[in-house]
Formats: sequence, structure tokens, C-alpha cells
Amino acid sequence: MSVHREKFKPLGGPDGGNGGHGGDVVFVVDPNVHTLLDFHFQTRLQGGNGKHGQGSNRDGANGESIRVSVPNGTVIYSEGEILADLTGNGTEVTVAQGGRGGRGNRALVSSKRKVPGFAELGESGDELAVTLELKSVADVGLVGFPSAGKSSLIAAMSAARPKIADYPFTTLTPNLGVVSAGETTYTIADVPGLIPGAAAGKGLGLEFLRHIERCAVLAHVVDCANLESDRDPVSDIDALEHELTEYGGLADRPRIIVLNKIDLPDGRELADYVRGDLEKYGWPVYAVSAVSREGLKELNFAFAKEVVEYREAQPPIEATRAVIRPAAVDDSGFNVKKVKPAFDGDVEFIVTGNKPERWIRQTNFENEEAVGYLADRLAALGVEDALVKQGAVPGSFVRIAEHEFEWQPTDPNIIATVAPRGTDARFEISDRKGADERLAERRERRAEVLERVAQEEEARGKRRKR
Repeated sequence: MSVHREKFKPLGGPDGGNGGHGGDVVFVVDPNVHTLLDFHFQTRLQGGNGKHGQGSNRDGANGESIRVSVPNGTVIYSEGEILADLTGNGTEVTVAQGGRGGRGNRALVSSKRKVPGFAELGESGDELAVTLELKSVADVGLVGFPSAGKSSLIAAMSAARPKIADYPFTTLTPNLGVVSAGETTYTIADVPGLIPGAAAGKGLGLEFLRHIERCAVLAHVVDCANLESDRDPVSDIDALEHELTEYGGLADRPRIIVLNKIDLPDGRELADYVRGDLEKYGWPVYAVSAVSREGLKELNFAFAKEVVEYREAQPPIEATRAVIRPAAVDDSGFNVKKVKPAFDGDVEFIVTGNKPERWIRQTNFENEEAVGYLADRLAALGVEDALVKQGAVPGSFVRIAEHEFEWQPTDPNIIATVAPRGTDARFEISDRKGADERLAERRERRAEVLERVAQEEEARGKRRKR
């Protein structure tokens, strides 16, 4: 709140600038970020505060927005609902928007309020608790039982160097590799070993099944050199398909069967033996060896062919920027609800609505002029009429947003005739010419209005007696 002052012109009109808006919190996909580990240590993200407005019509600067780098494939949840699914380098989303800056008294000038002696308060920004989850973005997903040779396949087909050992569950995190086949480049990922019951949360399967949701092709990697007597390639594929079906959402993805470890005599013999039984699935079957690299070239181009077909079938991505905004609401609407007070002094009426609640947050209740301006706005919106219809009387306790007060009704006729609230009397008094006459006329008008109101009350009392 500011009034322009200069020599020989002590009150030259309002010149208070508006406050700056608060900074946003923006998540953006960065190709140089690969994990969400940083958020384990930094759990609170906050945009900068807007600066205060100043005199001489100077608006405050907006707060600095923070841009948070996340890896490709990050999914943002809030209260169990997906807010954004960030895929593609450069994709960004505004998760929390900064608060709106309050208006200075320059912006509150009207024909009836020439020099407001108050300014609006700034609003608080969005406060949101979110959960971040990373789903690997790969074109080909390798699924199979533990020790089926998935990590060995990735190491043989790409430059990735995952940990490889001869015991189950060696892989504890998905491994990604980049593979080229002619002019096609695609990514391949292995899903840590699935076991029966993985879709229901058994073992590590449920945690990593989500990583194949984005895959264009699913490859069943079968260990043909397995020495367990109760397992065979057909039963392994049936078990894997059961888990994928239970997880859901993957029925439309093409499948390829990979019979691995044919470099071993038992492995090659078993692969030749079950090839005919695998025809019932109707999927391509490839016998390969990650050690000798036999069959990997044919498998590579088969993966590339399926990936290209999947990409061509997807709709084009037109925009890479997403902004989260609340659902549209009726900004002019409000509701007055009467509640039964438990004790004297309890709230009797609750007013809800976007405008009344926002106006409450913008009001400095230590400034009587600002409170008067709030009362005029609520009366113009129709809140007072609604309170009367609900049975409110002077002194009733009313709550709007977090503020509770004793309601005193406003008479619009008196406000319009005498002096609108929100007018700084110093502005008119500073013009000494005719100041006394104007004050005298105002007192006379007020006396006339009060006399008319008294006469109407007296007339109503006589009618009641008759």
C-alpha cells in the first residue's frame, strides 16, 4: 500500500505495485539422469517466494520456479492417482503451481475508492505430496525364470555389462542395453527372474513386472540346459504367461520365444525336441547361445522388425509439455450451510465457495478498510442475502475458509449514500478547497438516511400493533 508523495503534492494518488507470483515446481525428463536416488535424500521441493510490490508503481518480481530433473519413464502419483507419465527427453509437467501475488492499492482504485488504504495479501501456492516411480523405457523386455540367461543375452547383444553369476536372482535391478539392427536402434531390458505367484507379490516379480509395461515386444527366455526334472520349456512359458495375464495389460504385446544355451549338448537336444510343441503358441521361436553367439543375428533382426511395427502403429506424440491444473469449477458459486452449534459461540453458518474463500485469504484483517472492502465484495456476491435466507441474525457466528467472525449485516443503501468502504479520507481532505462543505453535506445526507430508517422502523411498529 503506497501513496505517491512529492514536494507540494503530498498525496498524489495510489502507486502501490502488485506482489509477484510464487515459483512453480516443474518436473522435466533429463537424459543424463537415470535413477530417483536423489529424492531419497531430498524429500521437500519448494519454489521461490514472490517479492513484495513497492511504491512508484513497481510490481514485485515473480518467485523462481525450480526445474527438477527426473529420468525417462518417471510416473508421478498423488493419493494413488496418476498425475503424469513422463516419457521422452524434454517432457515436463508443472506439479505444484506457485501462489498468486496480491494486488497493490493502485490496482484496487475505482470511482468510489480513489485511494485505497490497503492491499491484498498474496495467496499460498499448491502443496502436494507425490510419489515418484521409475518404469524402465525399453522396446524389448526379456522375461524368464531365474538363471535363464537374460543378463547374458543383453551382454552379448549390446555394450551393457550386467552382473552375471551362476546362482538364481543374480539380477536385482533391471538392466538396459542399446542394440542396433541395420538402420533400427532399439533398447532391450531384462526383468529380474519371475517365479510363480510374482503377480500376487511373491518374490521380486511384482516389483519389476511394471518395467515391461512400456515394452513393444516380450521375449520368453527359456533355459534349455535346466537340470530340474519338474521343469521344461513348455511349462516354463505357461507359468510366465499366467503371471503376465494376472498382472494384466500385456495381452496385445507380440511375443517371441528364445531357447537359450544351445551351446551345451543337452540344451541343443532339448531345443530341437520341444520346437514342435511350441508351435501351439503361434509365436516365432529362435534357438540361440549367448556364449557362442549362435542365432543372435537372426534374433536381433526379429526384435527390430517387431519394434518397428509397434512404433508405426502408435499415434504421433504432438506435445512434450504437460501442465497439471485443477478441474474447472464455477468461480462465482458459493454455498451457505447452517450447522447446529454445540455450545454458545460455536459456528452456526459455514460459507464455502472458490471466490469467498480466496477473498478471505487475500484480506488483511488488521486493516479495517480491507475488512470493509471484503464485506462489500461478499455483499455484492450475494453472501449476505443467502445468510439471511438461512436464518442468520446480527451476531451469528460465520466461518469462511479458516476465518471465523460475528456477522454484522451491511445496508447497501447506507453504503452507497454515505461513503463506500475502502475510501481513504486523506485523499479528499488533502484538497482543502471545499473540504468542510463536503464533510458537512455528507453529515447531512447521513442524518437524513438515519432519520428515514427510523421513520420506517416506527411505521413498521405501528403496523404490528394494529
